[in-house]
Amino acid sequence: MNQLIERIRNNFTESIQTKINSADSIINIIAEASEEIVQALLEGHKILCCGNGGSACDALHFSSEMQNRFRHERPGLPAIALTADLPTLTAIANDYHFSDIYAKQIRIIGQSGDLLLAISTSGNSTNIVNAIKAAHDKNMGVIALTGFDGGKIVEHLQEKDIEIRVLAQDTSRIQETHLLILHCICDIIDYRLFGHGETKYE
Repeated sequence: MNQLIERIRNNFTESIQTKINSADSIINIIAEASEEIVQALLEGHKILCCGNGGSACDALHFSSEMQNRFRHERPGLPAIALTADLPTLTAIANDYHFSDIYAKQIRIIGQSGDLLLAISTSGNSTNIVNAIKAAHDKNMGVIALTGFDGGKIVEHLQEKDIEIRVLAQDTSRIQETHLLILHCICDIIDYRLFGHGETKYE
């Protein structure tokens, strides 16, 4: 039992340390990305999000916080997780290719001024790279959550895009930090659009 307790304690410690190590390098970038999302929402645009595996769950998590609420009562905000529609995902993968499951959706529902929130721990997923290309074709900005060295995604980001890279080498630690980043973004959105929590950190 002591061995199990120590393993669990180590997981907590590593997760906390990854967040501490990442903080200084990405806090300003998170703020910039949050402001970009706030501006898009103010201008009547929407946020499209996508990822694979755990990152697909993060995309769903973000869209649910946006459409429903984060901490406080507020109107729902337009965010769509491209990972949610299983019939569409499987139809595209079956009739065309798995690498097109997000790009094809973006070409249909993406509009100029919308933002793509692309989540990938490795940065090397072909369907995420293709989603970024499709977003650019629609004149959409991109906010990419990555890890490791950023992967192939970095090669396809434009000057106006924002990459939030978690400087870690463990997928689970990166995913845990991605979730914290998404919660930070949700908090800033609520604060900037609705004044929620205006005195909490003062």
